Amino acid sequence: MSSSPAIEIKDRLRAIVQESFGISLEDFAVETPPKTELGDLAFPLAFDLAKRIKAATGEKKNPREIAVRLSEELKALPGISRVEVAGAGYLNVFFDRAQVFTNLLSEVSRPAVINQQLGKLIVEHTSINPNKAAHIGHVRNAVLGDTTIRILRAMGETVEVHNYIDNTGVQVADVVVGFIHIEKKSLDEIRKLAEGGGKFDYYCWDLYAQVGAWYEEDKARLEIRSRTLHEIEEGGNATAQIGEYISSRIVDCHLDTMSRLDIGYDLLARESEILHLHFWTHAFEKLKASGAIVLETEGRNKGCWVMRAEETEENAAQKETEHDADKIIVRSNGTVTYTGKDIAYHLWKLGKLGLDFHYRNLRRDHRGHEVWVTTADVKLAIDPHPDFGNGTAFLNVIDVGQSYPQANVKRGVMIIDHDERVARSAHLAYEKVTLTPAAAVELGVELSESDAQRQQIGMSGRKGLGVKADDLIDRLEENALKEVQSRHQELTVDEQRLIAHQIAIAALRYFLLKFTRTSIIAFDFNEALSFEGETGPYIQYSAVRANNIFRKLGRRPKS
Repeated sequence: MSSSPAIEIKDRLRAIVQESFGISLEDFAVETPPKTELGDLAFPLAFDLAKRIKAATGEKKNPREIAVRLSEELKALPGISRVEVAGAGYLNVFFDRAQVFTNLLSEVSRPAVINQQLGKLIVEHTSINPNKAAHIGHVRNAVLGDTTIRILRAMGETVEVHNYIDNTGVQVADVVVGFIHIEKKSLDEIRKLAEGGGKFDYYCWDLYAQVGAWYEEDKARLEIRSRTLHEIEEGGNATAQIGEYISSRIVDCHLDTMSRLDIGYDLLARESEILHLHFWTHAFEKLKASGAIVLETEGRNKGCWVMRAEETEENAAQKETEHDADKIIVRSNGTVTYTGKDIAYHLWKLGKLGLDFHYRNLRRDHRGHEVWVTTADVKLAIDPHPDFGNGTAFLNVIDVGQSYPQANVKRGVMIIDHDERVARSAHLAYEKVTLTPAAAVELGVELSESDAQRQQIGMSGRKGLGVKADDLIDRLEENALKEVQSRHQELTVDEQRLIAHQIAIAALRYFLLKFTRTSIIAFDFNEALSFEGETGPYIQYSAVRANNIFRKLGRRPKS
């Protein structure tokens, strides 16, 4: 088997499906099981095939029977020790690890060849609302995105990394409401607080939760939120200045947090520039001209510009139900939804808008890499600057709850300018991170008897319930330092702390990567902090042992 077992297995499965069922497959899902006992790769292919066979012939096939047939054909493939059918039809593949490892060692290392026709990929990830500290769910997004980028670059792809900053959204507006209407603070007072040495993002975390409770006390206060949001989007006023300062300070905090995880970016694209540089205005005209959106004149969405739904059986039931709000592009009060602004942003990503941002340097990151940020102020702009945008495709790492809006974003872009680059683009969805009851109790949450029996407790920014990323990293580093100090007393304190940091980051990144993207992670402190079993530190230990074996053999492992 080659150095890409998954590719070889997928090629073989395509051939089997063509020969056995007369169905041509372009691509299909491959998953990594949550536990190694369940296999090295898992294929839910049989479920899709059962649907296709029924649609084509009317014949009803049992997915498990299809999976059994596929498994028999796969067993003969070199490098596979066994194939098992699990559940209702999952195909679980186990590698012959000795053979695969031997093949990897025997391959000649060669540089990746960049396919110039592919051009530049734009990968957007992290994209945290700049209103409070980053939490463990945000870290899952960032780690997935950063790992995807590392893989793409290792394959020879040219990748531009974006972090979208929603600095004019409702979450920022809520924190502004908290400072102005609850704490009665001016911009100067907020600035003194932020520069006073405390953790400003933590302060805003608590304030954001207070604002949520404040709205609950009197629903009429939501009109204050609406007015504040309008003023922030409009710009050029005292409220917008406060919003700009708060969001900028929080972004700095987020970048510091991600630097601890060895995660960086090329460009921070800010939503305010999409509005103030008229990106949205241009996109809005294109959407109306294409017929992609219409003005509702009656019903619950009267006065809103909404995405015209495709009349399919699949979306007919959704049309006026749970996804009704997600198809709104412009609200009846004139404010633009996330979906609308995202369409404008993605048109720019592909060089299809006819406009560009102004750019300025923001900072150098932990690796010495220059991070740029968009600006609407030409006086702050720096030229020359890197050639941002004009990608050939984009990948967006956004939670699975945004799948429907993301589908509308992609559909809106394609209606305006049908392009194969958009068709190749994708939303990399992932499930949320929850808490185990034990983790919730450790955070000081009082659980009811029924909640204590549940497997997971949902986190809530509105309630201030969650695991702050920096708190988690601190705890991981403290635990790792104790281990290092007990085993390596001969090292200096700085050396011990460096090793502890490397171990802690490996533990966290691997914990978030070992689950499939579509699996909900129930976060548990003990599991994440563990140094034994299927963990990042154990893999690091294994790599060190492997290197020692190679050294004794008198050879170096290929990178």
